[in-house]
Amino acid sequence: MSHASPTSSEGSKKQRMERDDEDVMHRDPSYFQYYSQLQHQQNMLQDYVRTSTYHSAITQNSASVFNGQLAMDVGAGSGILSFFAIQAGARHVYAVEASGVAEKLRKMAQQPAYAGRITVVGRKVEDPQAAAIIPQVDVIVSEPIGVLLVHERMIESFIYARDHFLRPGGAMLPSSGTIQLAPLSDAALWNETLTKARFWQQRSFYNVDLNPYFEAAFDELFSAPVVGCFSPNTLMATEESTAQHIVDFATVTMDQLRNFDIPLQWNMRFTGLMHGIAGWFDLAFAPPSLQSGVPAVSSYMSTGPHAPATHWQQIRLLLRQPLAVNAGQVVRGIMRMRINDHRSYDMDAEIICLDADESARVNSMAALLALMKSHPTRVRSGKWYLQEQIYNYSYTGEPLDQPAKPETANLYLPVNALLAESSTQVTSVAPVDPNLPTDFVIGTKSQTTNQDQIMRQ
Repeated sequence: MSHASPTSSEGSKKQRMERDDEDVMHRDPSYFQYYSQLQHQQNMLQDYVRTSTYHSAITQNSASVFNGQLAMDVGAGSGILSFFAIQAGARHVYAVEASGVAEKLRKMAQQPAYAGRITVVGRKVEDPQAAAIIPQVDVIVSEPIGVLLVHERMIESFIYARDHFLRPGGAMLPSSGTIQLAPLSDAALWNETLTKARFWQQRSFYNVDLNPYFEAAFDELFSAPVVGCFSPNTLMATEESTAQHIVDFATVTMDQLRNFDIPLQWNMRFTGLMHGIAGWFDLAFAPPSLQSGVPAVSSYMSTGPHAPATHWQQIRLLLRQPLAVNAGQVVRGIMRMRINDHRSYDMDAEIICLDADESARVNSMAALLALMKSHPTRVRSGKWYLQEQIYNYSYTGEPLDQPAKPETANLYLPVNALLAESSTQVTSVAPVDPNLPTDFVIGTKSQTTNQDQIMRQ
């Protein structure tokens, strides 16, 4: 863990804080205006998965992490995490909140249960004046998470707080986040997006030719991440090959947050058309114990398509041209993430479809990129702007009356895998009574649990 040295001069510390503060000051007015409104705070509080996970992670670590300790809540908002920390026995909490909701939080903090135990710091944690108010703390809590983990770039403030205010050996909740990326087949969404763009191909819209706008409209629509839940049955690769990028909040640096690449290597389970890349994230709450002999409790949360829905939902990044793949092939490539001035990220990806034996011979990213240049027809690329989100709420869960089959999503299993389904569906068959009609056979129910039958909450 990286910390500011306790022996550093106050002058050099102030200079570092001023430099970091310059990076956030110019990009924040609309952001803080949004979060000053209680309706948006309510939207987050009513996310049961989010709020209950944080409550459990904090209160279950009362004895091991919070009891008697100084805590900081970065981006406190409504103050809910500060209140949880007091419930868990924190001696005092510094609730840092730069939006106008800080004034409302001060009134909440005057309640008898919290009076004198919560100090509301109504400024950014990067503000040099914050150092005059906040001492070194034992634990930092925060909900700095945006769409695909990193949107809104609030994690940078979480890390800044770690480097400037967390004592060596202190705890951070959450402790890490993991971005997950997987190939997706979604013809309906892709066709819907193209249909929107085709509006601009009209040659005589009230006697006006709109066609010159088409290319710009196409680029705009296919560079916008689609936020919303989707069926897990649209994922094309094996679960084990889902691409993961872990952000360890205890060790990650600012530079690592602002510029990173995610290698992609998906083992395709189905034959079909890949229309884009699906993305979501997981959070881990695995703090170190601050009390000798008292083990800390770890907990986890997923925003993936197999998990209960959250207000973050998931995202789909559509390719400008679908990619045909066969089961058993490997789709490889890279996703590049670069910060922008909109509290978000520019994303670009390059992928290529390879046979399994061909993929096995490619042992470096340089070799993979060279292969892409020599086989352009097998390559797809895309660029997306994470802040330019559009929303699609058409998915309402899986049907309960019958399990969904992959072919309903235009995904096709290899014949041997398809035939093998029959041998695994039924575990045993009862003997047939010869006196029963020939069309009446008694069997036992399959013990196989089909994930498709689980409906999203």
